[in-house]
Amino acid sequence: MQHPVVIIGAGPIGLAAAANAAERGMDFVVLEAGADAGSAVGEWAHVRLFSSWSELVDPAARRLLDAAGTWTAPDDGAYPTGGEWRDTYLQPLADVLAAATGGSVRYHARVVGVGRAGRDLMVDSGRESDPFAVHVEGPAGRERLLASAVVDASGTWTRPNPLGADGYPALGESENAARITYGIPDLNDPEVAARYAGKHVAVAGKGASAQGVLVGLAKLARMAPSTRVSWLLRRPEVGDAFGGGDNDQLEQRGKLGQDAKAAASSGLVTNVTQFRTESVRAQDDGRLTIASVNDQQVADVDEVIVVTGFRPDFGFLSEVRLDLDPALGAARVLAEQIHPDHHSCGDVAPHGFKELSQPEQGLYLVGMKSYGRAPSFLAMTGYEQVRSVIAALDGDLEAAGRVELVLPETGVCNGAGAFDDPDAVAVLAGSGGGGCCGPAAASEPQLVTLGRPGQ
Repeated sequence: MQHPVVIIGAGPIGLAAAANAAERGMDFVVLEAGADAGSAVGEWAHVRLFSSWSELVDPAARRLLDAAGTWTAPDDGAYPTGGEWRDTYLQPLADVLAAATGGSVRYHARVVGVGRAGRDLMVDSGRESDPFAVHVEGPAGRERLLASAVVDASGTWTRPNPLGADGYPALGESENAARITYGIPDLNDPEVAARYAGKHVAVAGKGASAQGVLVGLAKLARMAPSTRVSWLLRRPEVGDAFGGGDNDQLEQRGKLGQDAKAAASSGLVTNVTQFRTESVRAQDDGRLTIASVNDQQVADVDEVIVVTGFRPDFGFLSEVRLDLDPALGAARVLAEQIHPDHHSCGDVAPHGFKELSQPEQGLYLVGMKSYGRAPSFLAMTGYEQVRSVIAALDGDLEAAGRVELVLPETGVCNGAGAFDDPDAVAVLAGSGGGGCCGPAAASEPQLVTLGRPGQ
């Protein structure tokens, strides 16, 4: 190729794409906005993953690392934390890739725009034959790179969903940001724990990350009995929010659900259902009152932890042509299979370059970004995605089309779309349907789904 493949993001999936490119002798440039490989993963370094090492190391990456002779492979059966994933695998892999012939891994390189060289979004003529122009901001300012193809593995970590039920920040959410945390706080850190001990903490969200927070806060409440926890749920009842339990083939995810269920029924947590946040208001004493669209209120709140998922950023792709599902913001072909209302992680069909291709030829959205707002993306799904995509970019369509992936079943879990209808919840549970929001095993520290929260 005349120009390199540009890979956006040095997380697990972006580095796997680069490993596949390196193995094929393709020129590539990995652009990472953070200071090191897996910088987003580093922001949840204390969280233990659902998946074992055997599912967290890309096959091509493993071959490169083994060949380099400087890597000590971890125990395939162990479950790493995010920090261990980054330090033991992601950074060593990035170092090997940076030294590869035709390879480059650049940090502090934020992609702010992707387009066709010399053509804006409206121009049809010559689009497929011209290279991409990738606009990058770094320490030296702004530059423009030409690329034969662009693989966007930027993930969703930088855009957490807000507390507000409308999809926008609730009234007062931004003004009271000092009391609101997005994501999973490290409650094993004494300084972090002190922020919540003895306080009234509201937790918003129902997925595995929220459940990990509940488990941690329940433990904290046993040590600091004045700690109060209110769990804000949009659904009409707690029901089977805790997932498949023993039916979950990801054992650690199933255990987290059971631990969260125990916490929610222990008396240490108050479950507040059918609560869709409209506003956050500061009281005269400095604490908060959170109000719902249906006039419920939770008052005297000291701290809020928002774990309501993430959404992709398409702002820097405004000059390329995309075909996305209007609800999820996912690759359109995948949307029906991954919608949390009616799917299990294990029922996603194997997919590769054909399903991930966009109208802009040579542009692929991969990893968690390919799922849009859908939860519970698995790293091994992303590894198979990029193996297929890189093979296609190398002209090896036989290998690209040979997509084989068996995913673990999640068990039963309700989708977000049923939150207003208790009867609908019961039907979903009885049919074995439901989303991939199901739990996982809780240990110390909390666990999240394999590529979540960051990628």
